[in-house]
Amino acid sequence: MSEKVYSVCVIGGGSAGTMAALRTILNNDECLFFSGSPKDKKKSRALWVRKVENVPAHLGYKRGIEDPNLETLKWIQESAFKDNFHIQKNCGVVSIKKNEKDLFEIVDSKDRKYLASFVILCTGVMDVQPHIQGTIETVFDYANAQTIDYCLICDGHHVLDKKTAIIGHDNSAAWAAIMLYERYHCPEMTILTNGKEPTFQPDTQKLITLYNINVMTTLIKEIKGEEKGKILKGFVLEDANFIEAEMSFVSMGMIVYNELAKQLGAELDERGFVKGDLNGLTSVSGLYVAGDLKANTRKQIYTAWDNAVSAATAINLIIRTNERKKRLLGHN
Repeated sequence: MSEKVYSVCVIGGGSAGTMAALRTILNNDECLFFSGSPKDKKKSRALWVRKVENVPAHLGYKRGIEDPNLETLKWIQESAFKDNFHIQKNCGVVSIKKNEKDLFEIVDSKDRKYLASFVILCTGVMDVQPHIQGTIETVFDYANAQTIDYCLICDGHHVLDKKTAIIGHDNSAAWAAIMLYERYHCPEMTILTNGKEPTFQPDTQKLITLYNINVMTTLIKEIKGEEKGKILKGFVLEDANFIEAEMSFVSMGMIVYNELAKQLGAELDERGFVKGDLNGLTSVSGLYVAGDLKANTRKQIYTAWDNAVSAATAINLIIRTNERKKRLLGHN
């Protein structure tokens, strides 16, 4: 292991990780940055996002999250701060622990080892996918074309004047249907539980009845569409019913990429998100969390940016304070 100690290590190459790296560099702190291995990137939520219409200046990108991030990283590497930026391209982190000096010992996916004083963890989440025809791959074309969406805040407006289906069986799926119906007045709204019994709460069930939201509990047999997912027609059920839908949302929960946080013993909430204070400081000294991984935050680009900046700024304050104390002691 190299004895070099990096000031800040940012793990994760999504919106939060890129902003954490940018703010760390602009604060003139040294940054070790892991953008994620090819395997990590395949599991990234950003892989499914093409159009981004709820963030200013992102409208023109073909890949609404990945392209701006790549531009930002390129800018950092060409900036006056480039010598402070140590990017490990196509590389993730497989293990992390604290040593006897209270430093983070980090091992990457190429079995290289590093030391860092602070870590900003931005490993994110992934939406749970429905199994249709025995595989999750059935939805991929539609997810890439965003005719099957996941985030109500990002993409809920896509259902305006469209017949819509929600895939999911729990109370969150019901609330997704209710919110979209109330906000966009969908001409038809259907919840497809895909063979599972619905677990709606009584107050939710009242609204489902009030709004004439259909609930179909039969397995989904097939998705009907055209032009490689760009046009969604609807869903064929195992009982031969056809549910017409021009838009659909998956509401089945999230896979939280909290493995590294668990290795460090960070406190998690009941859903597996990492708890952090206003600046993202976790229960582990020196460990900060930002982005979708952080508990009690909206899973949005702009909230990821905000809490990434908070973490990097809080770390910079500690670094400057410690340096100031050393200088004052030396002056005395």
